[in-house]
Amino acid sequence: MISVSLFSVSVDSEGITSLNIGFEEDELPVLLLNAAIILINTCNIEQLENIPTNLSQAFFAFMRNLWAKVRNEMLQKNPLESTQGENLYISNIRISHMAESLFRLSIRAAHRTKPLPFHVVERAIFGFSESGFKDFMSNHWEVSPFLVRRGLSEGDLVEEDDIFGPFVGLLNSTGKFPSFLSSMLPKMVSCLPISSDELNILTFLEEVKIKLGCPLICQQDVRVLRTDSHLKREVHFFQESLNSCCIKDPHYFTIEEVLKCQEAYKEGYTIALRGMEFRFENLAAIANELASLFGQPSVGANMYLTPPNSQGLARHYDDHCVFICQLVGTKQWRLFPQSNVQLPRLYDTLDRLHDSEVQNSMAECKQFLLREGDILYIPRGILHEACTENLSFDGSDGYSLHLTLGIEVEPPFEWEGFIHVAFFSWNENQKQAHNSFESSSGIIHDICVNLLHGAIGMIGDSDSTFRKACLVASVFSQSHTLNWLDLNQRVIFCQLIDKINTESHFLEVFTSIELAVHKNKDPFQRIRWLGSLNLEEESSPNHDQYMPLMGMKNLLSLCIQHKDKVEAAFQQLRSRFSSEVIFEDAIESYKILLGKYRKARKQYMNGMISLHYEL
Repeated sequence: MISVSLFSVSVDSEGITSLNIGFEEDELPVLLLNAAIILINTCNIEQLENIPTNLSQAFFAFMRNLWAKVRNEMLQKNPLESTQGENLYISNIRISHMAESLFRLSIRAAHRTKPLPFHVVERAIFGFSESGFKDFMSNHWEVSPFLVRRGLSEGDLVEEDDIFGPFVGLLNSTGKFPSFLSSMLPKMVSCLPISSDELNILTFLEEVKIKLGCPLICQQDVRVLRTDSHLKREVHFFQESLNSCCIKDPHYFTIEEVLKCQEAYKEGYTIALRGMEFRFENLAAIANELASLFGQPSVGANMYLTPPNSQGLARHYDDHCVFICQLVGTKQWRLFPQSNVQLPRLYDTLDRLHDSEVQNSMAECKQFLLREGDILYIPRGILHEACTENLSFDGSDGYSLHLTLGIEVEPPFEWEGFIHVAFFSWNENQKQAHNSFESSSGIIHDICVNLLHGAIGMIGDSDSTFRKACLVASVFSQSHTLNWLDLNQRVIFCQLIDKINTESHFLEVFTSIELAVHKNKDPFQRIRWLGSLNLEEESSPNHDQYMPLMGMKNLLSLCIQHKDKVEAAFQQLRSRFSSEVIFEDAIESYKILLGKYRKARKQYMNGMISLHYEL
C-alpha cells in the first residue's frame, strides 16, 4: 500500500503554492512513476489512443486510487515543509501533474460514462404519454412553461424511470440533509472553465495545467447566497471573497470555508453548486442524453440546496432554457410574463429589471409548487424566482434540493448558425465545382460571400426564429424517418431561406460592415466558429481564421470602386444559394461541426469526472 504526504515547495509567478508529493517508497519506483507521468503529459491525442488498452486501464485505475489518497491528504492536514520529510522520498510530482495525467488517460475510449437509453430520459422528463415530447416541442419549447407532475400523488416511480434516484441515494448515503455538504464538498475540485469554441482539449490543458486539480473556486464552482426579503437583492455569505473574485485572482475554498457552508445554510443561505455533470457519472449520463434529445453539444447541471423559509437567487431570467428537477423537499416557484419580445441569446448582456416592469408583471404571475419528482420547464427570457416555506406540505422541514438542467443554445446551433453552415457548405461545393476563377471575379465573389454572411447575421438580430434552437441533429428526429420533428425542421429551413432571399439587402449589409471596419471592430466575430468547418486547415493551430479582418479595408475600397458590379454579384449569389441549397448537404456539414463540439465536451467531462472518482 502506497503512503503519500504533501510538501510545500515553492510559489510560482501567479502566487500558486506548488505542492509536491512525498512517498514512503524507494527512490526507483517513484522515479519510474514520475517518468510515466511526464510521458503521458507530453503525449498528443493519437499517442494517448495508441497506449495498449490493458496497460492504459491498469495505470488509470492505479492513478485514480493514488489521486484519492492525495486528495485525502490535502484534507487532513497542512502541507509539510521539505525539511520535515526525513523518512519520505520527496518527488518532483506535483498535484497538477497527477491531475493532468489522470485527465489525459480518461480521454481514451476505454473510459466512458455509461449511457442511458434516450427513451428512458425522454419518459422521465416529459412523462409517460407517447405524445409527451411532441406536445412539449409543439406548444412549450422556447415559448411557455411546462410542468410534469411526478410527485407523491403519482405513486412510486419504476426504478428505470427514476433517473435521479441513484444520485439522491448517493447523497443520502453520505449523511442527512444538509450534513452531506461537509463530506461531499471537500472531495470536489474546481471544474476550470473551457471556452465554448475550444475544440482542442490539449490546448485547454496547456492553459490550465498548473491549476488543474485545485480546490473549489468561489463564485465559479460554488455560490452561497440568499435574497434579502426587504431589499429584494442577493446577499453573499462570503462577501469578502466575492469582492476579490476574478479570473486572475480566484478565491479557493479552504476546508474551514467548506465547513462554514453548513453554518451559512442554517442562517438561510442557499448553497449553489455548478458543473454537477462533471462530478457525478449518473448526472453526466442524463446530461448527455438530454443534449442528444435536443441536438445540442452539451447540457449543464447545477444543484441548489435551500433551507426552510428562504429564497436563494433574486428574481431574474436566464439566457438559456432550464428544466427544474425537484429531488428532495418542496419549493414554490413564481413565473412572470416574458420581459422581452426577443429570445435572449447566450452570452448577450441581460437587461436590468426596472421596478415598474416588475410591479406590472406581478398581477400575471403563475405559481407552481414543486414536490419531489416534479419537473418544471422554464424557457429562456421568462422571469422567475423561487422560495421555500417553513414546513413542507406533509409537515416536514421545508428545505429543498433541486437540480437545474440547462439547455444552452450556442451560436453555431441556433437556426442562424445552421443557415451559416448551409451557406458555407454550399459555397465550398461551388468552389470545388468551379475551381478556375479570374483574379478579379474571385475577389468579388469572396466579398459577396462575406456580405451574405453579414446579411444572415443582420436578419438573425431581428427575427426570433433565427435565434431558436436548431433540432435537425436531435436523436428523436434521427430515430424516426420523416417524422413530425424532421418535417418541422425542413419547413423552418425553407422559410428562413425564403426570408434571406427577400430580405438580404446589399446596401444595408455593406454599410453595416463598412461602419464596423472603420471602428476597427470585427464584423464577423460572432461567426468565427465557422473556421472549424474548414477541413483543409484543421491541422493548423489557427484554423479558425475564416473571413479574416486583415485586408478588409482594401477589399471594401475595391468594393466601392466597383459597387454596381459587386451589388449585381451579391444579388446573383443570394439568388443562387436560395434556389440551389440542399437541406441534406447542410445537415451533413452541421453534424460534422456538432460532432467536433461534442467530442471536446465529452473529453472535458470524462477528465473532470476522473478527478471526482472518490465522490
